[in-house]
Amino acid sequence: MAQQAPTPLTFTVRRHPPEIIVPAKPTPRELKPLSDIDDQGGLRFNITQFHIYPGNPKMGYKNPASVIRDALAKALVFYYPFAGRLKEGPGKKLTVDCSGQGVLFIEAEADVTLKQFGVELQPPFPCSEELLYDVPGSYGIVDSPLLLIQVTRLLCGGFIFAIRHNHNMCDVFGYIQFITALTEMAQGASTPSTLPIWERELLCARDPPRVTYPHHEFDEVPETDGMTIPFDDMVHRSFFFGPTEISALRKFVPTHLKNCTTFDVVTACIWRCRTIALQPNPEDDMRLLIIVNARSKFNPPIPVGYYGNVICSPAAISKARDLCNKPLGHTLELVKKAKSEVSEEYVRSVADLMATKGRPSSTTGSYIVSDLTRTSLLELDFGWGKAVYAGPDLPVAGFYTRYINHKGESIIVVPVQLPGNAMKRFAEELDYMLAPDDRDDLGIPEHVATLSKL
Repeated sequence: MAQQAPTPLTFTVRRHPPEIIVPAKPTPRELKPLSDIDDQGGLRFNITQFHIYPGNPKMGYKNPASVIRDALAKALVFYYPFAGRLKEGPGKKLTVDCSGQGVLFIEAEADVTLKQFGVELQPPFPCSEELLYDVPGSYGIVDSPLLLIQVTRLLCGGFIFAIRHNHNMCDVFGYIQFITALTEMAQGASTPSTLPIWERELLCARDPPRVTYPHHEFDEVPETDGMTIPFDDMVHRSFFFGPTEISALRKFVPTHLKNCTTFDVVTACIWRCRTIALQPNPEDDMRLLIIVNARSKFNPPIPVGYYGNVICSPAAISKARDLCNKPLGHTLELVKKAKSEVSEEYVRSVADLMATKGRPSSTTGSYIVSDLTRTSLLELDFGWGKAVYAGPDLPVAGFYTRYINHKGESIIVVPVQLPGNAMKRFAEELDYMLAPDDRDDLGIPEHVATLSKL
């Protein structure tokens, strides 16, 4: 079964008052400018992550909140910029004021067990606003805490580590580096196994700046062009892609694309089904932005320990009619082509564009996807063992995460947010693609063919 609606669940969370956690030792007071890749307009937001852990009898009566609170103060000695505040200067340039003001921490208890969350853990999580309380005045980008953490103990002995962090400070790989240091401190280490390196000047704009790519991910388009999705009646669901579903989708992959990745196939499928579900004008340009980790593209390499953003989001663009009516191979080629554009020069071109064009955000109406299935999110261990779920809670983007089911199979979890009627059409179209039959190409089903006649 590819999709599953969240199980209704309500519970009560008792929160202790929010605390400010400062570094355990004195840290340098200085100003640290972010890179121009950190400073992309599209990264000016806070991202929430949930890490869910089962109980572990070996930990006895240890309180995970107390363990993590103490570890956080120690980790901030090494990652002291997180204890500062962002300031905005000329040209919207962001700089970290390493003031040592600290981060927000909340201890909480919930009257629910992990088992009550259901067999398949998936976003959206019930009562998520209770699992990470939005402390009044804390959500801003400038002059706000850069981290908000809530550790909620469950009745079964498990706990949920929820965190909100500023995306300008780090991408998911920098985030994992920081949380890895936090888990090491929680288990008794005095120094992180990977020492953090700032060196954000490595990804600042060149002098003079040279924008060498068209960068359609930042195109300015009229409001009448492309999809503007109404945010009333939005439905948020997760869809599961295991070995059976991936095998079904690969039947539609043409011979010359057989070496494509699972991410490519799933993304082509999701983009196509989403477009059909939204019923756009056939001539609308539909944009898919693929967040690409560019660390492997640099020579000399980005230093080990660098925890800033090294990501960009090349665009795949297609007319709605072509996405809906052409075989899946058309969409797949667009996905592969967009990913292949990313190089060291591409990233430097983005940095130069940010510095010269007023730090634009991504094109309005774009669908954004990111593959987190190959990261070590599930392996992050505070001493209680591996997580049973770990990943962002940001429904407006498709963050693919990994889940190990009861059979031990690695399952890709894809969150989707659409208006109610569109979600129904999306699920129906996905079921059509996953139907266990012998089709070797994706033709034009009757319910889609009408799009070309509009």
